[in-house]
Amino acid sequence: MDEFLRRQSEIIDRVGWAVTLVHPDADDSTPFAYTVGLTAHGYPELLIAGLDLTIAQQLLNDLATRVYDRAERFTDGQRVSDLIAGYDAVIIDGTATNELYPGAAIARYDQRVRVQQIMWPDPQGLFPGDAGYAYPPAAQPTIRRS
Repeated sequence: MDEFLRRQSEIIDRVGWAVTLVHPDADDSTPFAYTVGLTAHGYPELLIAGLDLTIAQQLLNDLATRVYDRAERFTDGQRVSDLIAGYDAVIIDGTATNELYPGAAIARYDQRVRVQQIMWPDPQGLFPGDAGYAYPPAAQPTIRRS
C-alpha cells in the first residue's frame, strides 16, 4: 500500500491528479475508476462506473484535464457532448456509496472529497432511470445524489 500511495503521489505532483482503477472482485461487483488529486485544488473528484477500465481512464483523464488545466467546472445534470463519440454523457453530483467508494481519495483528503459521476448512455442515448434503458442497474451503479 505504501508503494501504491508513493507512486500515486508522484503522478499527482507531476500531472495534478491520478486515476485509480477498481477492478471487479469475486462477488461480481462493477468496475469503476476515479480521480485523486482534484480535491487539493478545490474541485470534485470524478468517477465513472461500468465501463472497460482503459476507456474509463481515458475519459477521466480527458475531463480532469479540462478541470485542472482550464478550470472548467461541471454542474449536476450537465450534458457533455464532446466526451463520448456520438453520445452525450451526463454529470451528476453526489456522495460515495459502499459500491462506488473512492477510497484512495478519501484516505488522502478525508471527508473533504466531493464526487461527480460521469454517466454514459445506452446505444439509444438513454441513461439509468430512463424508461427503456437497455442495461440492468448493476451495469452502471450510481453515487448517492446530493
